[in-house]
Amino acid sequence: MSALAKGPGPEGSIATGIHVVTFGCRLNTYESEVMRREAENAGLGALQGGAVIFNTCAVTAEAVRQAKQAIRKVRRENPEARIIVTGCAAQTEPQNFVAMDEVDLVLGNEEKLKANSYRALPDFGVNDTEKARVNDIFSVRETAGHMVDAIEGRARAFVQVQNGCDHRCTFCIIPYGRGNSRSVPMGAVVEQVRRLAGNGYAEIVLSGVDMTSFGADLPGSPKLGKLVKTILRQVPDVKRLRLSSIDSIEADDDLLEAIATEPRLMPHLHLSLQSGDDMILKRMKRRHLRDQSIRFCEDVRKLRPGIVFGADIIAGFPTETEAMFENSEKIVEECGLTHLHVFPFSPREGTPAARMPQLRREVIKQRSARLRAAGEAAYRRHLAALAGTRQSILVERDGLGRTEGFTLAAITVGQPGEIVEAVVTGHDGARLIAAPLAAQAA
Repeated sequence: MSALAKGPGPEGSIATGIHVVTFGCRLNTYESEVMRREAENAGLGALQGGAVIFNTCAVTAEAVRQAKQAIRKVRRENPEARIIVTGCAAQTEPQNFVAMDEVDLVLGNEEKLKANSYRALPDFGVNDTEKARVNDIFSVRETAGHMVDAIEGRARAFVQVQNGCDHRCTFCIIPYGRGNSRSVPMGAVVEQVRRLAGNGYAEIVLSGVDMTSFGADLPGSPKLGKLVKTILRQVPDVKRLRLSSIDSIEADDDLLEAIATEPRLMPHLHLSLQSGDDMILKRMKRRHLRDQSIRFCEDVRKLRPGIVFGADIIAGFPTETEAMFENSEKIVEECGLTHLHVFPFSPREGTPAARMPQLRREVIKQRSARLRAAGEAAYRRHLAALAGTRQSILVERDGLGRTEGFTLAAITVGQPGEIVEAVVTGHDGARLIAAPLAAQAA
């Protein structure tokens, strides 16, 4: 039997089956379901002692450290289990996982999606050569439309539309883990969405590494906006369609029109901003400036009043002065950001930023705390502004759900995956307090 592990690994000891531990992004979550199926097809579930597959993330050094810590914990508790490590960290630094005695097999990001990769060698990795199956990710030219029927343990489903990235931001290791940008054909995306909606998922999230580059490598070069419109037109059963992180500078006219006119496209955009200072943005090799980000948020609010914005921002990038950092603090309010993901700068070996003059760790830590405080204050203002409003809440687990704007809400009714109509009666600083409309009427 297979199960999606929660937290850093399976709880306690395991005896049979395939357990997948997922770190990082929504794309990893989707791919974990493909991996689970392919590993089952390869017969991995029949191994005595069970098998644990770690689908890792390489965005920060901390993400890699957490993965290694979880691997060691699982090995201590499951000495007979076969441990496989894959994902972006395995792709970018396979030698570090090969060197771990706890690890039986290391797979690259392309290999992890193929059943043949999981077919055990006689001794399942008897030496370092056989222990690693990691090929050149830049040799991969296409991304197949892998089909899954469910995302285990999730109230919403994720669908891959794109993989890889053609840009080379100076801080980012991910292109070396994912390769160049390549798109899933539109027909395959629509079919996957149709399948998941037919299986009862009320909300579908489109995901990718650089999602707004979707379509550049497909015949006719369709853009993300055309894909969104096609899904909503051809799959009427989709109640809620959500976008994961986007690059605002690449937002096309069809996407903006869909945001303005399609109520089933959720009013929430998570932006890859990274900084609020023009000089730092240039040193990052980003393709936008601060004023462009501010103007984008203003323009989209005119198209869709009430839309909610989140953003990724890095604190403590090399050469960042106090004045430069303050520009990042100010952009939280200037863009009207609500859901802030703050990343303390973490030098990744092999990236240009790792060779730039570094800030002291205590400075990075202090700036990260300040930026998180600015984000928390903005979030509390957002919670207060929703008092008395009516919200459609997708229940994620007992007692908790998300609004269309992706705001966390406490709700006393509904099963995971169900949409509940409710009125916001207040908040506790971390989430909305919502009462179902039926209770209000009573």
